[in-house]
Amino acid sequence: MKGQKIGYKRVSSFEQNEERQLDQEVLDRVFVDKASGKDTNRPQLKELLLFAREGDEVVVHSMDRLARNLDDLRQIVKGLTNRGIGIRFVKEGLTFTNEADSPMSNLLLSMMGAFAEFERSLIKERQREGIELAKKKGIYKGRKKALSSVEIAALNERVNSGGNKSMIAKEFGISRQTLYSYL
Repeated sequence: MKGQKIGYKRVSSFEQNEERQLDQEVLDRVFVDKASGKDTNRPQLKELLLFAREGDEVVVHSMDRLARNLDDLRQIVKGLTNRGIGIRFVKEGLTFTNEADSPMSNLLLSMMGAFAEFERSLIKERQREGIELAKKKGIYKGRKKALSSVEIAALNERVNSGGNKSMIAKEFGISRQTLYSYL
């Protein structure tokens, strides 16, 4: 029995549009994440990995849409192919299955994944350089504060009166780390 063709699309932010990815593919089901590819902690990726069954084929626009880290890419591909699930990368024209586990396919996966990882590190480097330049020009002000000055005063008052910091952070919708930075 032939399995399903399952699509996976990923864009880095909610403003970006994933429609161009896999627009020529006929798919039975599509999973879409609007999150960074820096790690595998993405809800729809997790859902796809639980959903896919032996005989299915996962179709992804390109390797960097699946993972920006070589170790993550190899782990996902290996995990799928070990379960009898094929994975095809449209842009690279590569397909991986448990039958095609050859030294050449492993080399191609490693090389292409290394390029995706390298590209991510270049992006981060350019971003850091841009922020530094903007800081020197006085343009970059940093991230907007999570709380207003009134909320910060209320937070300090609650903490000083002996309130539970974890509960206070939760009530204000901030992390404990952010709470400590305001104290």
